Amino acid sequence: MTQSRTHNCCELRISDVGAKVTLAGWYENNRKVSKNLGFLVLRDFYGTTQVVIETEEMMELIDSLNAETTIQVEGTVRERSSKNPNLPTGDIEVVPDSIKVLGKCIYNELPFEINRSKEADENTRLKYRFLDLRNPEVKKKIVLRSNVVADLRRRMTTEGFLEISTPILTASSPEGARDYIVPSRKFPGKFYALPQAPQQFKQLLMTAGFDRYFQIAPCFRDEDARGDRTPGEFYQLDMEMAFASQDDVLEVLEKVIVPVFEEFGIYKRVTPAPFKRIPYLEALEKYGTDKPDLRIDLEIQDATDTLSDIGFDPFKDQRIKAVVVSGFNATRKQIDQFVADVEVQTAQKSYWFRMDEQGEIVGGIAKFIQPVKDKVTEAFGLKPGCFVGITAGKLGVAQKTAGVMRTKLGSLCPEHMDREQYQMCWIVDFPMYEIGEESRELEFCHNPFSMPNGGLEALEKAEKGEIDPLTITAFQYDLVINGYESASGAVRNHDPEIMVKAFNLVGLGEDEVKSKFPAMYNAFCYGAPPHAGAAPGVDRMIMLLTGEESIREVITFPMNGNAQDLMCGAPSEVTEKQLNDVHIQVKLPEKK
Repeated sequence: MTQSRTHNCCELRISDVGAKVTLAGWYENNRKVSKNLGFLVLRDFYGTTQVVIETEEMMELIDSLNAETTIQVEGTVRERSSKNPNLPTGDIEVVPDSIKVLGKCIYNELPFEINRSKEADENTRLKYRFLDLRNPEVKKKIVLRSNVVADLRRRMTTEGFLEISTPILTASSPEGARDYIVPSRKFPGKFYALPQAPQQFKQLLMTAGFDRYFQIAPCFRDEDARGDRTPGEFYQLDMEMAFASQDDVLEVLEKVIVPVFEEFGIYKRVTPAPFKRIPYLEALEKYGTDKPDLRIDLEIQDATDTLSDIGFDPFKDQRIKAVVVSGFNATRKQIDQFVADVEVQTAQKSYWFRMDEQGEIVGGIAKFIQPVKDKVTEAFGLKPGCFVGITAGKLGVAQKTAGVMRTKLGSLCPEHMDREQYQMCWIVDFPMYEIGEESRELEFCHNPFSMPNGGLEALEKAEKGEIDPLTITAFQYDLVINGYESASGAVRNHDPEIMVKAFNLVGLGEDEVKSKFPAMYNAFCYGAPPHAGAAPGVDRMIMLLTGEESIREVITFPMNGNAQDLMCGAPSEVTEKQLNDVHIQVKLPEKK
């Protein structure tokens, strides 16, 4: 019992008939029958209860109130004459003796109807998120999030992990995205950074002798938004294990994640452990992506030998990939739209032809395929009714475009995509290095603190030019669920000599490594244990569990796609005094 109520709005049942009760909540609506009869819906966090207005005086009070005003109702429970079997409280109603206003809504019109808030413009929803969250459909996802996080904590503790918090203000480090930086008041011209991940601290905990660590960690990255990624901040189940191998980490995460998806997911079929492990290069070759949706049963075929000499200029001297699918019974207009959608997503052209029910090659680039029909039919295993999508270009481009084509074809062909399940796999053996898209120089591909396959010997050979550094793989792994990267991890590079050599290849010398990572480098010089870990994304996990396509639906107070908090007005200007305190002068770009 609390000060304002004896029961919540989902608690009263037929057994409570005759009881004197006090309820409190939001006045949702009133179905007014006459000046002295109305049926008021009272809503709180737990549910709704019908309150019957039976006096003219009380009706006048309700008429004076706007919807969403918070009220307290004191009255008697009675059995409803017209029951609602769809409500937990549908057998009863409350006849009020008094109604008291606790918090008045002063606006006649709301920005949106509470129970239909998801139909409103997203920016309006985010500006009035406190109203949006009153919608039971929106609220239940936040409740689910709380329950999932509690379950993750319980399961990690059961596995022998300690929950340990790590610092929020720290030093900048190369994690692959832009840092949010915080100016120092006491040290002019110097800055803290918000952690992109607790990477260094959890490795230091292993060096300090903590055997198993985890936390539900806030992470901060200044990166653009997309449907499955929110700008600014996100949360991950951060974990690390000492004296552990890749197998140890994957086994623990499978034991934790599978039951969470079985209990809380909208789909009840979940990949049993152990999950399939797919090498990175194999994933690109078969699925055109390192985030394959294995609910789709299609695989990419290499068509270079089959189609390179058919006289079609876009295929000349290119790598060619094909996706063959049966059951894609689309019209020419639908196929044109499909090809256009692939081009929009990849900025690459794609091509097609099909085998009709009479076994003839028709449509698209059919005239180039006709002369080699038998060869193509055998190579692709074609049967009447098959559709063939084709991409061409440099290897990576052809693979990526074919991957997009595969995913779209799977979504358009129900017999090739079993949606009602969670398909999980591990992508392993990632490249240690890559050529940066912007810098065009050698960079770390994933995590700079990963242990390379081949250890120091492989790095030394790359330094001497005996092997291409792009061929070095690392003990890195991603968990992929239904086509979404849901966790990343690695066996760590705990040897200071190997660590320095790994950074040497991307242009950082030993002195720079020591200055950028002083705590980690020094700690490793005092006998660091082998260790490994990973970090499943909590926000993305909840998105998958609820079946939502936008990650913002499962975050309590998200920013919009432009990294703005429309509700609180962030980012915002600050006073000159605040800037002076941290020795900052704002230099705005010149207006053109």
